[in-house]
Amino acid sequence: MLPIAFAPSYAHPLPAGHRFPMLKYELLPEQLLREGTTSPADFFVATPPSAADILLVHDAEYYERLRLGQLTRQEERATGFPWSAALFEREVTILGGTIEAARLALKHGVAFNIAGGTHHAFRARGEGFCLLNDQAAAAAWLLAHEPTVNKVLIIDLDVHQGNGTAAIFQHEPRVFTFSMHGARNYPARKEASNLDLPLPDGTDDAQYLQLLASTLPRLLDEVQPNFVFYLAGVDVLATDKLGHLALTRAGCRQRDELVLNLCQRHQLPVVVCMGGGYSERIADIVEAHANTFRVAAGLFN
Repeated sequence: MLPIAFAPSYAHPLPAGHRFPMLKYELLPEQLLREGTTSPADFFVATPPSAADILLVHDAEYYERLRLGQLTRQEERATGFPWSAALFEREVTILGGTIEAARLALKHGVAFNIAGGTHHAFRARGEGFCLLNDQAAAAAWLLAHEPTVNKVLIIDLDVHQGNGTAAIFQHEPRVFTFSMHGARNYPARKEASNLDLPLPDGTDDAQYLQLLASTLPRLLDEVQPNFVFYLAGVDVLATDKLGHLALTRAGCRQRDELVLNLCQRHQLPVVVCMGGGYSERIADIVEAHANTFRVAAGLFN
């Protein structure tokens, strides 16, 4: 089984200007089902978690203002979204889906959130299209509720640094944050992850994969995690409008193979979230994301 959190509402509450990159949340499951990589039984409907679960990593006052639509205009602009009740529901649903995926990964070895990867959300503010930090919340939930989990590794391979996640866990030794990202890309001001690997513009498949292959096995040996979160953004592609790296789809798939192979060999439960992808052609985004699921299906099914 390949458990996948999905909610049809992911794509709909957003203003028209934001809908194109969000279409992948509808098109990707359709593609996976059509080709037989997944079956309808693999999908579960993501639901909002309790406020207590969200408050494991978010400030109560920020959460209440977000829930009630009381963010300032400046705070709203930083997120990139105009507030709406539907947007709030979308964000908490995504977060709940990643927590449920974490529960299921303990049972099945791997689980996905078709959305997720909202790594720019800090404890008390949102930015960069992220209002609540789903992987951070799920990591904190595991540490609070699952006695078998006492060390979490977050592998963030989105092209943008996971600044919110790094800041949330800066004083939490049970979570190790690793971000490999474009050096000159958003955010302009980077936070300090436990390990940051900034990449120059134009980094290609060979350079990227060599660096990752020389880093990740050593990291697993040093950190000794018993749970992994993987942010598998496809904005590393050369076709991406915002990424500035030069990976091919084949290189992106090799990246996924490297990460997921290591998790499977070390018997590490892993939750995968999709993160960013902003290529001109929606087909490039969907196909690159679909490869991540195909790799996992081959390894874990």
